[in-house]
Amino acid sequence: MLASGVPVKVVREMLGHSSPTITISIYAHAMPGMAEEAGDAMSARLLGAR
Repeated sequence: MLASGVPVKVVREMLGHSSPTITISIYAHAMPGMAEEAGDAMSARLLGAR
């Protein structure tokens, strides 16, 4: 769900985790490339590219 863009808060609630930190700590390793995608999105936003 996280890799598909579902917000962490929604995933946390669906899985019954007590905090988003738990959700991220469990599943972050399974989402390779997300940091690069986030960096690309931030660069595009800051540089005005679309």
